[in-house]
Amino acid sequence: MDDADGTERTNTDETTDDLQEEVEAALRQVRDPDAGKDVFEAGLVSDIAVSEGAVTVVADLTDFRPQEGEQVTSAMLRAVSEVPGVEHAHIERETGASADEDRSTGLADVDRVIAVASAKGGVGKTTVATHIACAMAGADRDVGLFDADIHGPNVPEVLEVSGPVYSDDDGNPLPVEAGELDVMSVGLMESGAPLAWRGAMAHDALSELFEDTAWGDLDTLVVDLPPGTGDVVLTTLQEVHLDGVVFVTTPFHAAVTDTARSLDLFEENDVPVLGVAVNMAGFTCPSCGDEHDLFEHGEPLDGLDAPVLAELEFDPSVQATPRPGELPEQMQRLGEDARERCEDVWAVDAPDDAVDLRGVDADGRHDRVREGFDATERGEAFVLVSDRDPAPVRSFIASLSAEADGPGDLDPFEVERLNPETWVLRTVRP
Repeated sequence: MDDADGTERTNTDETTDDLQEEVEAALRQVRDPDAGKDVFEAGLVSDIAVSEGAVTVVADLTDFRPQEGEQVTSAMLRAVSEVPGVEHAHIERETGASADEDRSTGLADVDRVIAVASAKGGVGKTTVATHIACAMAGADRDVGLFDADIHGPNVPEVLEVSGPVYSDDDGNPLPVEAGELDVMSVGLMESGAPLAWRGAMAHDALSELFEDTAWGDLDTLVVDLPPGTGDVVLTTLQEVHLDGVVFVTTPFHAAVTDTARSLDLFEENDVPVLGVAVNMAGFTCPSCGDEHDLFEHGEPLDGLDAPVLAELEFDPSVQATPRPGELPEQMQRLGEDARERCEDVWAVDAPDDAVDLRGVDADGRHDRVREGFDATERGEAFVLVSDRDPAPVRSFIASLSAEADGPGDLDPFEVERLNPETWVLRTVRP
């Protein structure tokens, strides 16, 4: 057979062209999960090579997180492999800048860390922790969940996530995704391995994951602590700045009594107790609508010396896999209340004489600093409150002093971060 240009085409050429068309048709059934388009419309397919039943698809997946990229790769590979006549299929991923290259490690760019703890096991702590994290995620907030329960890492099972855990270019583990929630757990790193770790080994494992995981810029990191007050809990109190803790208990008298004692440990370590979530506080019969106590001789909650954030009914819907935006109402409300409680605990009232830059745009910030500086006499304290690190303002204040024929050296010059969203700068006008 001849082409229009007069060159002869073989049956092999026709077969190859037909196979390529069928491969392209199969790939059009694979969707880009972010763009909602097929892989061609989304620009993910760079090239297709077909040779004697062997198909190689070159795909540009550099904008995907590792876990998402692996899912798209697997879907493309399945689609191509199922085309009749394809004997071997290969997806070649283009290399390029990864979306995770700029992720910082550890907690350097984490605004707040909230722990979820319990005095006893079996009270639903991990269930509450996963729902709190999911409730806080979304709405333009980046949230992570760290499973610090080394001896019983159940977060992956509750969220139905699994490894493999990928690494960035520096070898730091990247969290896996559960919807809009970033997740890291020893259970992901040590799938199927025994976790009977003690003492120094538990300490080192926890510290390494905290220091090395590439969380990036997070609004909140929720930490699911193991029950009780063992090595991991003590390590966390010593090495991690916790902005608050939510305790989980049931109304069972022994659980409430132990919770009261555990609260003291966190308060002694200057960790604000945001409140207590009382799990399995009751049950409403779906048939008759009557409410029932699951613990007939429950302990009064008055002795906890902490606010009760929620009394959670036993609800079968909580057994569903939690995802941001898809939570039972009582769990969504609990997460929002915990976040608001944390903000209230760390709320700062600016001193009456302070220059308050919170919520002020860039141009307005300079004007307000100038006005405050001009209103301050030489030798008087100059105090500034900001919603971002105000250290760079130092050079601007020094220039204002120079304009007023004063020295440019600011001494003392102190910047203190009072909470995740508030800094205070203190100096003296030279």
